[in-house]
Amino acid sequence: MPLYYQVAVQLQQAIERGDLEPGHKLENEVALADQLGLSRPTMRRAILELVSKGLLVRKAGVGTQVVPGRVRREVELTSLYDDLASSGQRPGTTVLRNEVVEAPVVVAAEMGVEPGTPLLHLERLRLAADKPLAILRNWLPESLLSPSDADLEAHGLYELIRGGGTHLRIARQRIGARGASAWEADHLGEPEGAPLLTMRRTSYDDRGRVVEYGDHVYRAETYSFEVTLVER
Repeated sequence: MPLYYQVAVQLQQAIERGDLEPGHKLENEVALADQLGLSRPTMRRAILELVSKGLLVRKAGVGTQVVPGRVRREVELTSLYDDLASSGQRPGTTVLRNEVVEAPVVVAAEMGVEPGTPLLHLERLRLAADKPLAILRNWLPESLLSPSDADLEAHGLYELIRGGGTHLRIARQRIGARGASAWEADHLGEPEGAPLLTMRRTSYDDRGRVVEYGDHVYRAETYSFEVTLVER
């Protein structure tokens, strides 16, 4: 195992154990290399390895820090609310929209309905440990659900869907990235144009009917998707 990778693994284990807490500032590469008896290139490569994994972040004028409160999410058919709750991240929700609207053309195509069809449109700001994490936009068949704002603040959307007797079975999902709009930046506490992860998902029930279409954005600095790949 390369020396830089051994160092990266040890640092990662220290972060995961909590020895290096979120927000902890590391010493500069030269000082760390001297302390560990390593060359500067080896130390730099170890740090870059953890930056690429989203465990460390490097900021001009600040230095290298342990990423505060990063959320890692496996790509499964689960709701963000449930994932945050199960990992002790204290999910919170601010409801921005909860109304019936006419289906936009793009949404109608994803859901297999005619443009203008009445759909329930939800827009929520999701928080983790009281800090903004994502903006979630969802469209659902009007007859599927009629949640109050209080319902949406206290429960995950998939929990409410399942509670109504609908069995979510499968979903088609696309992950990408783009810059934050001024409105998104304001709600997420980021500068306009800051990188955001995007996720678009169309979910189906066990009868093959479209249950919901989601178009979400996440703060890239505090969020990542994890995928397990298996050789065939």
